[in-house]
Amino acid sequence: MDAERIGAEDWNELQRNLEASIPVYDKINRFATLGQVSKWRRMVQDRLPAQGRVLEVGCGPGSFAEEVVGRDLVCLDPISEMLRAAQSRVDPKREARGDSAVEFVEGTAEDLPFDDDSFDAVCSLFSFRDWYDKRAGLAEALRVLKPGGVLVIVDPAKINRLHGALGWLWMRVWVGTYARLVYRKSDHPWRWLTRTYSSFGTTRVYVRMLEEVGFSDVRAKVVFPGMATIWQGTSP
Repeated sequence: MDAERIGAEDWNELQRNLEASIPVYDKINRFATLGQVSKWRRMVQDRLPAQGRVLEVGCGPGSFAEEVVGRDLVCLDPISEMLRAAQSRVDPKREARGDSAVEFVEGTAEDLPFDDDSFDAVCSLFSFRDWYDKRAGLAEALRVLKPGGVLVIVDPAKINRLHGALGWLWMRVWVGTYARLVYRKSDHPWRWLTRTYSSFGTTRVYVRMLEEVGFSDVRAKVVFPGMATIWQGTSP
């Protein structure tokens, strides 16, 4: 693993661990973020266009999708069980408030099964660090965005090496201890999420990568309490 890519063997093992996390995904995320995760999801939604077609890459079990209001939404994930969990959770809530049904698609960020200029916005919440080739995935996001479309990503922050070391300790000790209690075993899926954080690049690394791929007006904000970064870029 490095800041740009995850090897095939590691990525396959990561997917197995992510699937195992489904039953307690939200519970541990709330604990790991001191309850800030819901606020961060609202911040992402506020950056999306008020209307239009939105693609969420790496939708997981639907934690963000169930909160998206007033947009046509497509949810993509490489794990079929994640999609099943998301659909059973998201569709009833969207139907109850009169939103259109979500299109759930199995696939990866690096090979999006959509036409060019298909979406008004693309977002990824806490899955960007799990993409096996981040540069290729960003290029695909740019390809499927309409001119003027927006990309919004939120993931754990790493401002510099010191901040990254503190984040690793947080993941390893604070979150890891809680995960062991929840799973009642030391070999729990969140160990792999700590590994992907360890190899994740700094905020500036991905600002530069977004610009190199071709996004314009790229910006990043580390959000309180310094545990996450929101990146945003526009399709020219």
